[in-house]
Amino acid sequence: MKMEHDLHMTIGEEETSYFKNSRLQEKALVETKPVLQKIVMEMCVALLHPTMTIVDLGCSSSDNTLFFVSNVIKAVSYHLEKFSGHPTELQFFLNDLPGNDFNRVFQSLQRFKNSIDVDHKGGPIPAFYIAGLPSSYYRRLLPHGSVHLFHSSYCLQWRSRLPDGLEGNKRPYLNEGSISIAVTTPPFVVKMYQEQFQKDMLLFLQLRYEELVADGQMVLTFLGRKHDDVYSASLNRLYGLLSLSVQSLVEEVHKDISYF
Repeated sequence: MKMEHDLHMTIGEEETSYFKNSRLQEKALVETKPVLQKIVMEMCVALLHPTMTIVDLGCSSSDNTLFFVSNVIKAVSYHLEKFSGHPTELQFFLNDLPGNDFNRVFQSLQRFKNSIDVDHKGGPIPAFYIAGLPSSYYRRLLPHGSVHLFHSSYCLQWRSRLPDGLEGNKRPYLNEGSISIAVTTPPFVVKMYQEQFQKDMLLFLQLRYEELVADGQMVLTFLGRKHDDVYSASLNRLYGLLSLSVQSLVEEVHKDISYF
């Protein structure tokens, strides 16, 4: 499996799709909205270039990414109306792995633009442009010094790859029976995940540093643990049940093959 090309959220609009199961991510966007608005306003004041470039990392296929875009547009519009600022054009890049459902977002753009016009009721609206950027954010994405704001919500907990030694083609499998850190996971495997996280975050920050303009900003929201004990996290039980479900499916497939 090539993680960058094969992994993606469940596409479409069915009950099991990411579109129908992204309320937790939406809640995070609502809670961080004041922080985002404050940063955008500050950037409007300091902006020397007529175009502000904003990148949403790991946008996936739900309406959440357009909710983020809307929040940025509203903040800039408020600045234009209150302070009579110079017209600012906005360039949005929506980034995610190539396998994600970009089409759903693009098909919603005209409806989104119409809703922006209605919401502002004749007030100043900055010209804005939206483009897709299919790639892993563990790679360089844009030219040096070209981005004013990076945004990422509930994405950076995903690793760039499996830690060395956990690939499925090696035996014995070091995290047998689990698809995440569980009560049965050996401590040395936990350390492997921690070291991979450190490598990924360092790489991520180095890449974004190269792409940001001077005094550029980042708003990053991602899942973490409340306790140092990785075995006591509330999600461990959930992922444990999910592991059992996956194992059950695999056993059913093997059973069908043996019958055949």
